[in-house]
Amino acid sequence: MEDGFSSYSSLYDTSSLLQFCNDDSASAASSMEVTDRLASLEQRVQMQEDEIQLLKSALADVVRRLNASEEQQAMLTRKGPTKDPTGLKKSPSADSCTGKSARPMMAALPLRPTVNNGTVLPKKGSGTLPSPSGSRRDAPAPATKSTVKRTSSSEHVGPQGRKESAGDARGNRTRAGSTGSNSSGKKASESKLKEPVFNAGMRRVTHCKEEGYVKMYLKGRPITMYMPKDLVDTYSLEAKAELPPKKLKLDWVYGYRGRDCRSNLYLLPTGETVYFIASVVVLYNVDEQLQRHYTGHTDDIKCLAVHPDKITIATGQVAGTSSDGKLAPHVRIWDSVSLNTLHVLGTGFFDRALVCLAFAKSNGGSSLCVVDDSNDHVLSVWDWQREERLAEVKCSNESVFAADFHPTDANIIVTCGKSHLYFWTLERGTLVKKQGLFEKQEKPKFVLCVTFSENGDAITGDSSGNILVWGKGTNRISHAIQGAHEGSIFALCMLRNGTLVSGGKDRRLVSWDGNYQQIQAIEVPELYGPVRTVAEGRGESVLIGTTRNYVLQGSLDGEFIPITQTHTDELWGLAIHPLKHHFLTCGHDKHVCLWDSVSHQPIWTKTMEDAVQSSGFHPSGAVVAIGTQTGRWLVLDTETKDLVTVHTDGNEQLSVMRFSPDGNFLAIGSHDNYIYIYAVAENGKKYSRVGKCSGHSSFITHLDWSVDSQYLVSNSGDYEILYWIPSVCKQVVSVETTRDIPWATYTCTLGFHVFGLWPDGSDGTDINAVCRSHEGRLLVTGDDFGKVHLFAFPCSQFRAPSHIYGGHSSHVTNVTFLFDDSHLVSTGGKDMSIMQWRVV
Repeated sequence: MEDGFSSYSSLYDTSSLLQFCNDDSASAASSMEVTDRLASLEQRVQMQEDEIQLLKSALADVVRRLNASEEQQAMLTRKGPTKDPTGLKKSPSADSCTGKSARPMMAALPLRPTVNNGTVLPKKGSGTLPSPSGSRRDAPAPATKSTVKRTSSSEHVGPQGRKESAGDARGNRTRAGSTGSNSSGKKASESKLKEPVFNAGMRRVTHCKEEGYVKMYLKGRPITMYMPKDLVDTYSLEAKAELPPKKLKLDWVYGYRGRDCRSNLYLLPTGETVYFIASVVVLYNVDEQLQRHYTGHTDDIKCLAVHPDKITIATGQVAGTSSDGKLAPHVRIWDSVSLNTLHVLGTGFFDRALVCLAFAKSNGGSSLCVVDDSNDHVLSVWDWQREERLAEVKCSNESVFAADFHPTDANIIVTCGKSHLYFWTLERGTLVKKQGLFEKQEKPKFVLCVTFSENGDAITGDSSGNILVWGKGTNRISHAIQGAHEGSIFALCMLRNGTLVSGGKDRRLVSWDGNYQQIQAIEVPELYGPVRTVAEGRGESVLIGTTRNYVLQGSLDGEFIPITQTHTDELWGLAIHPLKHHFLTCGHDKHVCLWDSVSHQPIWTKTMEDAVQSSGFHPSGAVVAIGTQTGRWLVLDTETKDLVTVHTDGNEQLSVMRFSPDGNFLAIGSHDNYIYIYAVAENGKKYSRVGKCSGHSSFITHLDWSVDSQYLVSNSGDYEILYWIPSVCKQVVSVETTRDIPWATYTCTLGFHVFGLWPDGSDGTDINAVCRSHEGRLLVTGDDFGKVHLFAFPCSQFRAPSHIYGGHSSHVTNVTFLFDDSHLVSTGGKDMSIMQWRVV
């Protein structure tokens, strides 16, 4: 019985609770603010709830064991002594070894990881088994707005976090209970008493030396992985794994976030264009074809402002989630020359995300105004060098699209958004509001952008296509350009020479003189999409960011050329050319794009009829197979992008397209639980169906071929590992046949050579992609928390160490090494970014 309790106490660290119990900060005598005391109390209550939950579970276990003991006693007195079939008397502790009693109950407890300073972090909710495309949810809506200043020793856990934890516990309780039924009954207690057992939250790992396998539990499901024969005698689960011999350095970021962000494109005096995508700010020198990256953020960046000194930059990010818990939204102010972070503002003050940022222009840029994405869209003004908040006010219940300081008066701020335009004056620490009066002018549904003329007039663009001029110091219209654009005006930019440039949904870029007379208009090609933001370039040139995530460079009377581009919807497919420094990406935007990793430019782009999910090159590099979300798959000529053939298998998404190393077969993993096998002839030009491999009870997630192209290994959504002879579509069940097969690639997330990559407490869907380097010493993974991990290969030790790299702000959907292992490419799902890393 003591064993049971000791295992519970080891699972749950009560030191942080004691720390809270002895803490007097929430009492009336405390010097803390009321809101801070409330947050502290709320956290204390949460910890006590968890403690009660733990005690209840422990008590339930005790009662259940007592009942079982009484029943056993009653049976023995009725029947007399009986012989145990295994020859061993089962004790409760032996029972716990087989995973039939205490383990499932313990797995069901909501384990709350603690960081070094005792901060309690909410655990990621697991829910039911999602498909890979839904594996990372967007950041949960945070709790109601509070002006709690979070200190380093505590974190305010919103009700969402609590709900997730409870759901986690509920989900695990039902799943964990099935562990016993899945376990092999063969002398279970005998063999397991010899096995070392590592417990890690929901993941338990055991090693059976006699039969040469490692068993890992994911969500209570046992996964048995047999090791090669030559390791059976020497392998030890306790051995320490080494860090990989190489590291990664971010080399290039493809893409720009224009679909839902504004005013995020500027030219710096260094000749670098600055913009952002995912959680990376890119400083791109187009002439020299060089990129530098600011990587201080931990989740999606949503806004950017450049200081009047043109060196200091402010960027704001959303609230996010990581494997360690919640990340607070904040502003980072950094130096664009050294890339050093100078200040971090508002951690614990802002809610959800930051949507607008602007530096004052007249007081040496010492003030910064910020609007967050809380329900009240709070506008705050900061002395950023002292990290002091000077004023705050509820801006609007509706969306806010722009905020800017008046160019000659640092006490005047203009904000605009859905059905509002406000002129704010900062007086003695208070922001006073005047509403813009539209009078005879029809009030637009959205005021979308604002800029200022040389004489201090404010100029706005709205959803009715009108440009309105507001007299300096007033809240009335002094001039109106009716119907300047057809539809919404998304961007206004005042050039150095006094020319006003407007851009909008109609894809037109119009220039206006000082009297607001049109000078000229050009139309951006439809391929690039509507104009989202306009910035002044070098000399006569302008920069344009579009809603289809292009950055264009050109002049007001000439052509525009794209300097960066990316996909416009979730990105999943990634394939590497077997002989060249090329890679192919494809996504739910129906676009397939072949990239040159040396010039960092697209070689060609092709639009499909369906959303695209997966891709794979033929070993010759002559053709590439593309899998869609509808069961259709196509083969394209790599040089000409012409269609070679098209087939349909099932009507669900095709998650994997994998040619055999000899080029004679194509295996297609589908969401309908089948693997379709095709014979390939004429260097990838001709396909004939061999059959389908049937045996998985869930959707196919990953496939790998053997070096000799004779065998196939597959993983599925319910963590099965199955082996096949694809030429006859038969499953191989003999362990002796499969354990020593050398595999050409390692992209399966489950298997003896890779199980060490699974993190503690993983729910089995956290790792989306795996790839071994061609020379066989490195293993890379992409996870649900936007991280790329680099491990040493083989990765067959529990809790293997890794180098961890951030940059993506969404689930990393795919990772793969270029053919010569010089670089690695990773793709982000909802952040739609492509990142190229140099292996160093």
